[in-house]
Amino acid sequence: MSRHKSVVQRRKRRKRTLKLAKGFFSKRKNSYRIAKQAVIKALTHAYRDRRRRKRDFRGLWITRINAASRKNGISYSKLIHGLSVAKIKLNRKILADIAVQKPEVFSEIAKTAKESLNGS
Repeated sequence: MSRHKSVVQRRKRRKRTLKLAKGFFSKRKNSYRIAKQAVIKALTHAYRDRRRRKRDFRGLWITRINAASRKNGISYSKLIHGLSVAKIKLNRKILADIAVQKPEVFSEIAKTAKESLNGS
């Protein structure tokens, strides 16, 4: 009689991989060999892009702050320097949110940054 090696573990591994591949196109969802490759690639991209998302958002915030600060007659770099001189501690995420949601408050912040640059 033939002997079956690691049947339970193998089935469990295959089921887990095919479950991760659910929603993929064509053989990538139901052929184990191809699904395994697709899952490895997908998990690699997911890991990389979780870190990339942070970079992308920071770039977006900087773009928004720059656009709003130029409307108020000051460049982005001078605004950030002016805020640090004035000891105003606002991160870029909050500054970008203020620039979009409350432009009048942002103009006051920009005015404060300009004054601190002129005073120093």
